[in-house]
Amino acid sequence: MAAFAAQAMVRVTDSLLPQIATDLHTTVGAASIVVTFYLLAHGSVQLVIGPFGDRLGKYLCIAIAASISTLMVIACGLAPTLPLLVAARLGSGLATGWMVPLALAFIGDVIPYERRQQVIGTFLSGQILGQMFGQAAGGVLGDYFGWRTVFFMLAGLLALATIGLFHELLRNPITHPSRAPKRQGGGFIADNKAVLRSSWSRTLIALAFIEAASIFGAFAFVGADLHVRFGESFTIVGLFVGFFALGGLTYSLSVRALVKRLGPVGLAAGGGIMLAVAFVILAVQPVAWLAPIAIFGVGLGFYMLHNTLQTNATQMTPEARGTALGLFSAGLYLGQTAGSAVGGFVFDRFTAVPVFLGAAMILLLTGLYFARQLKRREAHT
Repeated sequence: MAAFAAQAMVRVTDSLLPQIATDLHTTVGAASIVVTFYLLAHGSVQLVIGPFGDRLGKYLCIAIAASISTLMVIACGLAPTLPLLVAARLGSGLATGWMVPLALAFIGDVIPYERRQQVIGTFLSGQILGQMFGQAAGGVLGDYFGWRTVFFMLAGLLALATIGLFHELLRNPITHPSRAPKRQGGGFIADNKAVLRSSWSRTLIALAFIEAASIFGAFAFVGADLHVRFGESFTIVGLFVGFFALGGLTYSLSVRALVKRLGPVGLAAGGGIMLAVAFVILAVQPVAWLAPIAIFGVGLGFYMLHNTLQTNATQMTPEARGTALGLFSAGLYLGQTAGSAVGGFVFDRFTAVPVFLGAAMILLLTGLYFARQLKRREAHT
């Protein structure tokens, strides 16, 4: 529930910007700062949260972050001016940014590695559904009940999550930090050095950056391409883009069977191949109705590759797992930012076709390279 609300907060203002601009007497362009500040806060805070989780207890930090997030999201709904809304969004981004990386690190502490990819795949369903809600339902609910109500609803979910988290802390020993691997000294700098000292850790963080930059740097322009090239309405574009989340949800529901049949190596290679094929279809499609099929493939392929990366990230530095997952997650957000910037530059000058083809090539190579590295590590162990 906490992951659902956190992921919904990332994207919920996208569809609410016109309403926010009208209500706060500003332009849509000016109001879009609430998106930028949230992403900056949400991504940058993940560079520093890991050592706190490693020392104080990951589950406790998640519960505290959820409680602070509740207050910050309420403040978003109450904000009377744009500067105050920006401040509240900044605060909520700093708070919600703790939850998913530390949740993944907690799963790494308490779930054996052989079961971990299945559990993380199930956990991802909360994030995926939150993404769907933020992109689609946020605008619908905003139309019917107003943009402030959407924030109050998310604050209510975060409040329920907070109650559940603290209840588990009180009654469930598995949530206590003694379950994590024993630490041996170190501090903030030492924790980061411990992660970055490992070549495998550096490889995984770099692959996360490349994966996010390629996928989201291209996917951000799918809607614009459909509108410009085929003249599709924004309503149709919104429905088509929603197939990404459906692909991810399909992965989450079938993760146990996929892991059993393909294994990590097969999922990494298969995800890269599926992403490449999907982006090639988006680049060369002669008719718009092929787009939902390709977008579904992008969603499914992304989670096949990404969940395998994420599962390995939980194991790359067990003695500083919170720090490791924070750096890994920060790599994803920095990748999204860099990919969108490069994709926008290319799109404005050469259309979306080279953006999609470039992403297809890079993701194919990324998936195959990662699969090869996993196979080598399996052979050595």
